[in-house]
Amino acid sequence: MRGRAAGGRMQVVELKDLHLRKLSPWLWEIEQTGGMLVPGRIYTSEAMMNELRSDQCLLQVANVAHLKGIVKYALAMPDIHWGYGFPIGGVAATDPREGGVVSPGGVGYDINCGVRLASTGVMFHDVAHRLKDMVTALYQAIPCGVGSSGAVKKLGRRELDDVLVLGVEALVKKGLASEHDLLHAEEGGRLASANPDKVSDRAKERGADQLGTLGSGNHFVELQVVDQVFEPIVARRLGLDIGIMTLLIHSGSRGLGYQVCEDYLASLDHALRKYNIPVPDRQLACAPVDSPEGRDYLGAMSAAANFAWANRQTMMVLAEQALQKALGMGPRDLDLRLVYDVCHNVAKMETHDVDGQIRELCVHRKGATRCLPPGHPLVPAAYRDLGQPVLVPGDMGRYSFVCVGGEKAPDLTFGSSCHGAGRLKSRHQATRDSRGRNIAREMAERGVTVMARSYKTLAEEMPEAYKDVSQVIEVMHEAGVSKKVARLRPVGCVKG
Repeated sequence: MRGRAAGGRMQVVELKDLHLRKLSPWLWEIEQTGGMLVPGRIYTSEAMMNELRSDQCLLQVANVAHLKGIVKYALAMPDIHWGYGFPIGGVAATDPREGGVVSPGGVGYDINCGVRLASTGVMFHDVAHRLKDMVTALYQAIPCGVGSSGAVKKLGRRELDDVLVLGVEALVKKGLASEHDLLHAEEGGRLASANPDKVSDRAKERGADQLGTLGSGNHFVELQVVDQVFEPIVARRLGLDIGIMTLLIHSGSRGLGYQVCEDYLASLDHALRKYNIPVPDRQLACAPVDSPEGRDYLGAMSAAANFAWANRQTMMVLAEQALQKALGMGPRDLDLRLVYDVCHNVAKMETHDVDGQIRELCVHRKGATRCLPPGHPLVPAAYRDLGQPVLVPGDMGRYSFVCVGGEKAPDLTFGSSCHGAGRLKSRHQATRDSRGRNIAREMAERGVTVMARSYKTLAEEMPEAYKDVSQVIEVMHEAGVSKKVARLRPVGCVKG
């Protein structure tokens, strides 16, 4: 157990103290013990739970259950793995009326790391012979890796503040976004609570020349083909017919978001003492949602989230131009259209029904995707009868999935689902296990053309480093949280 905060005394809980109870084939509960205010709940299968039983990420779920004002449960999705403070795959809702807190550990360093899916009017088999040309064009058009910059002209302070306030909307007047794009992104590509004045000068400096760039690690731009459909009517509405080539982009708020998190971890660690908030792990530094510190963090975090949406939008435009050039096609022939854009790492004020009472809660989703059912007013009008699209990338060698929100999601998970496959191996272990192997050649043998800034990135991201995302998806599907719609197979990948 990490050292407890100075905000107050708290009974220490160890992994060995946790008692797991199986509630269903897909759901496990950590019973309350020590200072836990609510139980912990983990959505996973028996096989995956057997791998988790001795993992410290279960202790992180229990730690989150100590947060002041937490409602119902501390939750984890089936792609759970160790993270900073919260586990990755963690979800928690706090009630400001009960002193509920907001914690940067429940959001993460890469604020609004998320996924954007675009369909095309192109059947992959018609352009498969140009795959290497397409991947090369994407690699050349989108700067990638640590510190990458220069995709578009460096933003002046006023331009950057516009992006921080307006998100994707700020790009419309630049010709980099359309009304269709605004209507097909979570929250319209903008959190209205953004306050650029709460973003430090250092964070703004780091972000000014990074719009339209791909981060390092598990971030990617990927060409995929729809190879399996589970819900034909829904898939067709989303533009996902069998054989169609699609574009999937996974990236976040780059150095700007990282710096926002860094800045506020220090501020909120001080708030623990100021407000006498006990936590079992200092990585859960937090402040009351309605405190000056809490409001400042939410304002800065929302601004970073808006930057991330604008970043993915810009990359989509750059990718569209690159694909047109590589294929010798015009915009109408390529017909690239945004299907949806979801974010993974945010804390948002949302309205939820808790035991028959409508309450406004601060919902943390760290490595989790918002997942709303059919008819929910926050689902775009075009998809409202279907439910919110849930985009779940897997590893670069197997497949990704498109799902839609299930009827049970609001009650079971505060409208949240999984966000990816979830790591099985640390980056260090994956690098060690890849020695003597040529990962790019192995991917080519699988039919996937890969380009990356370094061999190290490919080693860290080899398919075996991740769980099989189909098993993760199956848990959420069987639990009634999200419903499988289509499977996408990667054919070309650019890694940061």
